[in-house]
Amino acid sequence: MNRLYLLRLLFILIPALCQAQEYKHIPLESGSGMKVHKKAPKQEVQITFPNLNKLPYYHDEKKLSAIQKLEKKRRYNEVLPLLEAYVNNFGIENFYKDTPLIWRLGQLLEKQGQADKAKALYRMVLKHHRSDVRRVYSYYDSLEQNTKDYYVPLKYYYEMVEYRKSVATFQPPKGVYLNMGNSINSPFEDYGPTINSEDEVLIFTSQRNTQGINGRANEDLFYSRQENGYWETAKSFGKPINSIYNEGSACLSRDGNTLYFARCESPDGYGNCDLYVATKQEDGTWGNIQNLGAEVNSSAWDSQPTLTANEDTIYFASDRLGGFGLSDIYYTYKNRKGEWSKAENAGPVINTRESEVSPFFHPLYQVLYFSSRGQLYNFGDFDIYKTYRVGGQWQEPRNIGPLVNGRGSEYYFSIDSKSKNLYYARSEASDLHNLDLFSFPLPMEAHPLAVTKIEGTLVDSLTNKPLSGIISVIDLENGIEISSKYIRPDGTFEFDLIDNTKYMMLIQSPDFFTIEREISLQQDTAFQIMTTLIDYSVPLVFKNIEFDQNESDIKDGMKPILDEVALFLLDHPTYRLEISGHTDSAGDPEFNFTLSQDRADAIRKYIEQEGNIGHGRIESFGFGSSKPLREEKNEEDRRINRRVEFKVIKPEKVDRGGR
Repeated sequence: MNRLYLLRLLFILIPALCQAQEYKHIPLESGSGMKVHKKAPKQEVQITFPNLNKLPYYHDEKKLSAIQKLEKKRRYNEVLPLLEAYVNNFGIENFYKDTPLIWRLGQLLEKQGQADKAKALYRMVLKHHRSDVRRVYSYYDSLEQNTKDYYVPLKYYYEMVEYRKSVATFQPPKGVYLNMGNSINSPFEDYGPTINSEDEVLIFTSQRNTQGINGRANEDLFYSRQENGYWETAKSFGKPINSIYNEGSACLSRDGNTLYFARCESPDGYGNCDLYVATKQEDGTWGNIQNLGAEVNSSAWDSQPTLTANEDTIYFASDRLGGFGLSDIYYTYKNRKGEWSKAENAGPVINTRESEVSPFFHPLYQVLYFSSRGQLYNFGDFDIYKTYRVGGQWQEPRNIGPLVNGRGSEYYFSIDSKSKNLYYARSEASDLHNLDLFSFPLPMEAHPLAVTKIEGTLVDSLTNKPLSGIISVIDLENGIEISSKYIRPDGTFEFDLIDNTKYMMLIQSPDFFTIEREISLQQDTAFQIMTTLIDYSVPLVFKNIEFDQNESDIKDGMKPILDEVALFLLDHPTYRLEISGHTDSAGDPEFNFTLSQDRADAIRKYIEQEGNIGHGRIESFGFGSSKPLREEKNEEDRRINRRVEFKVIKPEKVDRGGR
């Protein structure tokens, strides 16, 4: 995204952003333009590796030699099945030792028309390589440029939100990055939230009790109860859960009687940190604390457990030897005897050569959330992702978007049972170690049911060329906003939404049009919109057309926008333009009237000169303070009233008598 493009998006404002009373819908017409349709969830390509947790490294010199001989003879149709069978036998070490074989298999599959499977393999190369793969990155990016998401940076997103505050139809989204406050957080690190099945008890880890062993900060478990929508002051679990050793990262069973948690540096542990279980006693205290054993724990760090919905599987993080990266997601399940089985790696789709930590399994759906710094699309250091389990396999993880993931680090993501609110720990980019707990309404990208895909293509209805702009989608039923995205280079866009829900789609484009369209996923959502139309009854107001006080000289900062206006008139030779200047009510009314006329005239002359626009196509008027948009109670009201409006005059249709 080049700088000029960003400037156009920021400064060419949509019609009536500050004039809600004048906003009108753009009519729908037949023909080409924007086409949007709904797609059911699609199961991704499945690539299985049955040896993954059985052997560390697979190597067969005889089979490799046969593949290499066929490669030299360019008998690629014979190479493909042999290479695919070889790669399918990979153990964990193969993913970073033999990434060229994965890359080569992807190339052969792509030549055979199996593009989705090829791209899945390319992603594995990029996640697991330990050498220079810039060529792979470049190639993969070229393949994905019209399928990946181009999120609007939060800074620019909130600037757009500010301009929508006066538009009654589009209220700004509910707040994000809402710190849970002093009743939960402390001056020390607070993290690892989990919430019980009734959404009334929050459990988390804190370092506020600083007297640990060897003089180091002590991690303990704390809890808070929710009363009338507010969280009470957090309290320590106390003994025997908390000890002189570090405890944290807990999760509860549905009935609230079983607690799984991590304890570190304990004499009965197998490694740095281990997973433990405790049960609630008849008197309400906790007891019967047991280590989950050597099948689950290792001689390394094992922590951050999360239970599946049926409570027969635990996912957790570990940095044990033999994994894909610095730390991986592992799982253990109960066998027929009710014992926890030997822990297994969650595989190369979830895990990368970097760190994956803090898994959270949704209490109702087959959705796993986790934090990673090794997935392909990161906004900051650690980001939170979600992945769906379909047909026994994990799908490609999806970044849950910039309304959660910022430039710092986000960990320990958790959701309440109704999927209404999220709880997680995050740090600011300026201080990666200052963790606090945050909670706010669950954004759409993070919602487990957001799996119905809405796809669209936005092209000029005359030239059929892709148009640029920003797409925003608002959930009308729940007031949830989906992160805004740039339209892709080929004019396409897509969102994952919840079925049987009503949305408002708002398209803001630097090509001088705005589209507002309500869509319902309860019915067929295919529709078309002509995109060369402008709502000509509504003036265009540009953010950076601001003159110096009492002056009418064109400033350098205005020129890029005025150049765009001139270009539009050149591209549309039958259209005319009206320019009207307005001032606030301060000062002498006669002077204001003259000043507004001089400013409108200055803009007209600049556009005519720069665009070589013929005389008579542009008219300029000055209205002084006679047409205010707001009653002037403060400086902000006066700033809104000081403006220059541009109104495009559409050529009248000629009646050809039906010929």
